[in-house]
Amino acid sequence: MSDYWYWRLIPCKETGSCNCFATANQSNEEKEEDTNHQVVVSDIMQLVRDKQEVPESTADEIMHQDIIPLYAADIQDQLKKQFAYLSGGRGGDGCPVITFPDYPAFSEIPEKEFQNVLTYLTSIPSLRDAGIGFILVIDRRQDKWTSVKASILRIAASFPGNLQLVLVLRPTGFFHRALSDIAFKFNKDEFKMKVPIIMLGSVSELQGYIDKTQLTEDLGGTLDYCHNRWLSRRTAIEGFAQKVKQTAQILQSFGTELAETELPNDVQSTSSLLATHTEKKDKMKEDIRLAVKQGGDIRESITKPVTENPEYKLNQDQLDNQTTVERLLAQLHETETAFDEFWIKHQQKLEQCLRLRNFEQNFREVKAALDIVSERLSTFTDVGNSCSHVEHILKDLANFEEKSCETVAKARMLASEGDAFIQSNHYAVDSIIPKCSELHHLCDAFTTETERRRNLLNKSLELHGLLEKSLKWCDEGIYLLASQPVDKCQSQDGAESALQEIEKFLDTGAGNKIKELNKIYREYAHILNEDLKEHVQKVFQKQESMEEMFQKRQVSLKKLAAKQTRPVQPVAPRPEAFVKSPCTSPGLQREYVSNSENSALRRVNCRRGKSEMTELHQSRGGSTMDDEENLAVLRQHVMNELIETERAYVEELLCVLEGYAAEMDNPLMAHLISPELQNKKDILFGNMEEIYHFHNRIFLRELENYVEFPELVGRCFLDQMEDFQIYEKYCQNKPRSESLWRQFSDSVFFQECQRKLDHKLSLDSYLLKPVQRITKYQLLLKEMLKYSKNCEGAEDLQEALTSILGILKAVNDSMHQIAITGYDGNLNELGKLLMQGSFNVWTDHKKGHSKVKDLARFKPMQRHLFLHEKAVLFCKKREENGEGYEKAPSYSYKHSLNMAAVGITENVKGDAKKFEIWYNAREEVYIIQAPTPEVKATWVNEIRKVLTSQLQACREASQHRTLEQTQSLPLPASSCTSPSRNHIRNTKKMEERKADLTSLEGYGTAVAPKYPEKGKETPSPSAKSQTLPMILLTGPVLQYLSSVFFAYSCSCSFSYQS
Repeated sequence: MSDYWYWRLIPCKETGSCNCFATANQSNEEKEEDTNHQVVVSDIMQLVRDKQEVPESTADEIMHQDIIPLYAADIQDQLKKQFAYLSGGRGGDGCPVITFPDYPAFSEIPEKEFQNVLTYLTSIPSLRDAGIGFILVIDRRQDKWTSVKASILRIAASFPGNLQLVLVLRPTGFFHRALSDIAFKFNKDEFKMKVPIIMLGSVSELQGYIDKTQLTEDLGGTLDYCHNRWLSRRTAIEGFAQKVKQTAQILQSFGTELAETELPNDVQSTSSLLATHTEKKDKMKEDIRLAVKQGGDIRESITKPVTENPEYKLNQDQLDNQTTVERLLAQLHETETAFDEFWIKHQQKLEQCLRLRNFEQNFREVKAALDIVSERLSTFTDVGNSCSHVEHILKDLANFEEKSCETVAKARMLASEGDAFIQSNHYAVDSIIPKCSELHHLCDAFTTETERRRNLLNKSLELHGLLEKSLKWCDEGIYLLASQPVDKCQSQDGAESALQEIEKFLDTGAGNKIKELNKIYREYAHILNEDLKEHVQKVFQKQESMEEMFQKRQVSLKKLAAKQTRPVQPVAPRPEAFVKSPCTSPGLQREYVSNSENSALRRVNCRRGKSEMTELHQSRGGSTMDDEENLAVLRQHVMNELIETERAYVEELLCVLEGYAAEMDNPLMAHLISPELQNKKDILFGNMEEIYHFHNRIFLRELENYVEFPELVGRCFLDQMEDFQIYEKYCQNKPRSESLWRQFSDSVFFQECQRKLDHKLSLDSYLLKPVQRITKYQLLLKEMLKYSKNCEGAEDLQEALTSILGILKAVNDSMHQIAITGYDGNLNELGKLLMQGSFNVWTDHKKGHSKVKDLARFKPMQRHLFLHEKAVLFCKKREENGEGYEKAPSYSYKHSLNMAAVGITENVKGDAKKFEIWYNAREEVYIIQAPTPEVKATWVNEIRKVLTSQLQACREASQHRTLEQTQSLPLPASSCTSPSRNHIRNTKKMEERKADLTSLEGYGTAVAPKYPEKGKETPSPSAKSQTLPMILLTGPVLQYLSSVFFAYSCSCSFSYQS
């Protein structure tokens, strides 16, 4: 039995060819080798031919192998003619049977078609069966001898395979049958066949050569054969084989593509590549699934008869077809398995590459973020200039550390992720290890440096605490010296008491003063810069100066306390020599003796008395001089602080304007400014430039003129008080500025400006400087006033302090005023805002339903009132959520009252905190309950001032109008009193009565036109319908005064403008 060729689908690194047909024999050793074959996934998937030793083949077999394989689909029309077919029957020794049925047009078949059909039919059996030889059954029972001869000759000339036997069913006609017997005997050699040709007369004779079960029904056999079914199955099997081959080729091409693909260097490309490869893999897997399904359907169709009838036996061709399909399915499964193993590794590599690219990208981002936070951390070099400053820096450091925690946490998490890659044997371990080490180093360095900065600041806080305790101790000591009464210190008891106070105070210095300057230098050497060292020296010098003052005071007091009582002889002192001592000594008693007996003693005692008085006066004068010196030192200290902080303030404003505001207009910095921030300089900085020019050009220069006269600095503030109103505009803009800052605080532009300026704090800290400065002035003025109570400029200092506090109140009120919402008019038209505050409000109106009035009477409303010069506004306070200024409440406008039509009742029975505001002759009454009686008194006084000023304005307008009318009358001819003079006299009397009305308990004004609400226009000031305000009073004089004043108002008219 000869060997045969076969083809398998295996993974290999070598290039090979692909063929679907091969020999069907294989040695057991080779089978075992194939069974144990280990699949190695390589970069290329392809079909290769097994390398086996092939024995020499016969010429026919070699010729058979060299024939180009044909497929049923290619010659389907030729096969459908059925002039020859392979039924699947076999001879006794397994020879395939090819049947040539009776085909009338056999001679007309083109030679090419004849050759194709015979070649295809002989290629279907295995080479083993084909090597045994074919049995040809030529059915010519209905033909003529001439045709039989021609058919045999044509078959003999064109048959491509080995022949074992040729069986011819000769014609059944008597003549042609006899003719064929004779002609065959004489012409046998013409057929040129190496195998016997047997002429058969009937199918029964045929069955003597071929078993009945191997013959089709048309030949008297029982073999189930349908040519169309056979043709369809052959087409399907060959199509499936082609599908398997194409799938292998596609996998080979895809494997080559995967093997030659370079791994991308960025996340997006790697992710896209992985998605593309995965998509192609899924498509190929789907093709393989469809191919497997196709092969399964073919195998099922082959075995269907057996499934339907277990006794049915497949013929050899059907068994061969089944074997072929199963072999193709096995090859397909092997291909799929090998590809899956390869894909798993390829996918793993791509996923590792993607994770690596993500890691590298995150590394770059995290490292950049760590570099930024490290750079910002390096800016925390300032150790502060006071406890509050250091605490502020510590707070900034804590906030910075909190914000940086997320970055550090990301870095540590990324480093852990890289460590996990290393543990999982990532293919790029050599690239990952340095990055993880760098991340660990940066995180540890940041944590260490942050802790070091915090320790330095804590040390600085400790040092500043010592310095401030020393300064406070010095200030208290100086204040103690200044507060000791001079007159009481002239007595022995007073001196001893003052001395005890000093000694007691000095005892407190153990825990407050700086003891050794060199020790401070050694202990805090790592934080002492030049400025801080200078500050330490100044504090120590001040401490020494204060201790020196105490020593001088102690010497003076000890002299006074050490005076001994001396006995004095009774003498009659001369009037001119008598001096009254502020401290009466028990030894100085007046006695009367004779001048002759004690004249010498009297002279001695007089001299002693004079010397004692002189010493007392010197001690008292020295003590007074020391006190004045101490106060002068304190005043100078406050003045120095005022000027130094003013200079620093001006420099900070200039730095912000040049380093930030001007840079927003710099074209070289424009690329760093986001479009939303452009043209927002006025919102961000407000009128800071106006504030800077005022302080730099005017106020600072004026302050410097008072360096030698600090007690007179109040006049400087009073002269410039109007200019301080610019702070109100700045504070009103502050909410918008802060909101804009929060929105763009992380802008690269601000970070770059801060880096150039080398600022430790961000811009928002400097934008807060004007607000902090305006509140600092009142503290400095209070200090100066405390040390200047008996000086020339004390009144000016008090007035300046009051004015500054008034500005702060106006600023605070204006911050509330800008929060009013819902008011349609212009708030500026209502005049100056005088007061604002929250109250409980009840209403008691004449109009409205009684139930509503009752409910309003018992249930108070929470209202925030704004008192202007021309109106009082009622608003509802609404709390807001947010940060910074966004937490400030807003005020929803409800209604307003024109002050020209408002009256008040100062006291409401039953509650000292209530008062009434009524409108239009008590048509509307609002009962207001203040938080405290003091708040009520303040509001009532302020409303009284408004109403009084309105009344005064009405009086002046009436006088002016009366004077104009008087001047327009003709001069009288007689010397008697003129009516105009009488009228003026009466007018003056009524004005005097009006002036007396302002001191009554309840009073008000009313005017005909109502105050416009919700955008209604105010009547023209020249409207003739307006009348003079009428005073509405309570008390016994109500009727008389009202009638008199009404008569007076009827004789006058005035113009009113709201």
